[in-house]
This record gives sequence, structure tokens and C-alpha cells, in this order.
Amino acid sequence: MRLILHLCLLVITITTISARELVVHIGSYKAGSIDGILTAKFDTETGMLSHSELASSVGNPSFLARSPDGRTLYAVSDPTRSVHAYAVAANGNLTKLNDLPCVGAGPCDVATDATGRTLVIANYNGGSVTVYSLGMDGRLDAQTSFHQHTHFSGANPKRQDKPHAHGVTFSPDNRFVLVPDLGGDRVYIYAHNPATHVLTPHAAQPWLESAPGSGPRHAAFSTDGRQLYIINELANTVDVSSWDAAAGTLAHVQTISTLPAGFKGTNTTAEIAVSRDGRFVYGSNRGHDSIAVFSRSAADGQLALLQNESTRGKNPRHFTLSPDGCWLLAANQDTLSITVFRVGEDGRLTFTSQIHDLPVKPVCVRF
Repeated sequence: MRLILHLCLLVITITTISARELVVHIGSYKAGSIDGILTAKFDTETGMLSHSELASSVGNPSFLARSPDGRTLYAVSDPTRSVHAYAVAANGNLTKLNDLPCVGAGPCDVATDATGRTLVIANYNGGSVTVYSLGMDGRLDAQTSFHQHTHFSGANPKRQDKPHAHGVTFSPDNRFVLVPDLGGDRVYIYAHNPATHVLTPHAAQPWLESAPGSGPRHAAFSTDGRQLYIINELANTVDVSSWDAAAGTLAHVQTISTLPAGFKGTNTTAEIAVSRDGRFVYGSNRGHDSIAVFSRSAADGQLALLQNESTRGKNPRHFTLSPDGCWLLAANQDTLSITVFRVGEDGRLTFTSQIHDLPVKPVCVRF
């Protein structure tokens, strides 16, 4: 059965096994003999995640993206510098459709547009953005554009000695693509043409400059589309920027730490997400190994830190909220585990259960 939920920002299609069970796909890095995309089942009543099974063998399929209709899964592979397309069965099984080269080195994020006909990849090591058209059946059709970033900030000599495109976020109206570049301390703004599947630098504002040494990594829009939340990997902060949808421009509003007061250890941030009701924002800390929970002002979108909840595992590279907004699943890369939290009415997280025996390093988890 296909259950389609219409949200303010996008349409998410979930594969269901029963009325209470959802399929989860897990992107990963190889840890032992298993190398590929895993599938598991999540019980939305108990919060239990089943033991995982190998859905497709592919080298280090780190980040994943689902098509808007839920029938296709896309995965980027770092070792092969390629992107793979899979047809998704009702039980979560995957059938390979095709693959194409990413052109740039180190593909690290992938996203489809609202029509399911444009696919964009951020290449970390290459510092570039690759764009593809997609067929009606979800197959990768052809590369339509490629953008090589050249600017780097150098504020952090070890991490910012060259550009590092790190994330892909489509605007709610599908007219723009936002690409945080960790090496350049910039969030690039590209105009998106859904008819031609081509990206072009946005003339009105080609990029938003971040504070030196911030290292912008990923971004997420508020559910009302008025703000963009940018998580900064190196500075351990979230930037709040106002978004002018008509003009396609950003303006900085606030910067807030993801860490509790007094923390002195080493940390880098990773993922960011906005709750379904738009009242809360979540970000992951690697080192402090926690999920930062922020309340969001409905008036101006500014944030206040509510909670830092331990992920009970090391290096939470990614996390995702369930489609109903009641659960959060955190992928702990270095402890080969996924932690499950219940999301309260106040946005706070409560630990419920954890699976420890993944045969791979989980990098990305998608409903």
C-alpha cells in the first residue's frame, strides 16, 4: 500500500507493510563483509526497528534520496563516483535500474525536485554540483549541468583549503536549489528550471556568505518557507536566515550553538531537520554525540536550545524524523547502531530502543 502525506514543503511517499509498519532504507560505509544498502521495518506504534537485511550490494552507498512518489531510491557511491537508481517494491526490496557517473569526486548528498524529474548531487572532494534529468520510470536520464566551485575561505587550513560542496536543498516552490559549501563558507543559490532540469547561478544573489570558519554542511527550510536553517559543521552552530521566496534571496538573522554551555570537547555537527509542525528544529553533534533540540519562534523563526539528548552511540552522521513526526531515528556511524527516540509534544526526545548489530556503518537513514 502507498500512503501519501502532503506536507507544507514537500510530498513524502512511504512504503508500508501494514497499517503500522514502514520500510526504512539505510545508506552505509562498509564495516565487514557487507557493503550496500540495507532495509529494515519500523513499527510506528512501538518504536521498534527490525533487524536489517541487505537490499542491494553497492560500494559505500552513503546518502540516499527517495523520489516524491516513493517508487525510486537514489544512492551516491563514493568509491565508484557514481549515482545509482533503484525501483522500490512495496516490501522495500530494490531492483537496480541504472547508474551514471557523478563527474565530481566524493559525492556526499543527493536530492530530487518536487516533480521527480531533476536530481542534484553535491560532490564534497570535487567541490562541485552535478545535475541530471530523470525518466518517467525513475531512471537516470542524462547529465544536464555541472558547476565547479572555486572559492575557498581558508579560515580552517585543514578543512577549508579548497571548496567542499556538502548539501542539496530544493526551495519549497521548486524554483531554487541551495548548496552549502563547507570549504567556501558559502551557501550557493542556484535557479532551477524544472522543464530543462538545468541549474544556473542565481543572478540576484549567487550565494550567502557565512562567518569565516563556519563550514556550512546541510540546510532545511521551515515548514512555512520563511526561513532556511543551515547547520555549520566546523563552528557547531545553526545559522537562521530569512528567505525571500519571490526574489530567491537569503539574509542572516541569527547564529546559535548546538552545544550545551560549558562543553569543552571536540565536536562537529552533521544533520539538520525541521519538525512536521514547524515548531522545532533538530541538529546532530558528533563528539558530544547528541541531538540538539531547538524551539522555533513562529514570529521570526529564531531558535532557542531546549535539549541535548545523547544518541547513545558515536558519530551520529544522520538522523530522520518519521512521517508522522512522532519518532526520530539517529544513525551512529562509528558504533554501527541506530537509536530510536520518541518525539514529545514539547519537541523533546525520549530514548526508547536501539539496535546494535548492524553489519555496516550507518550513514543515512530514510523512510
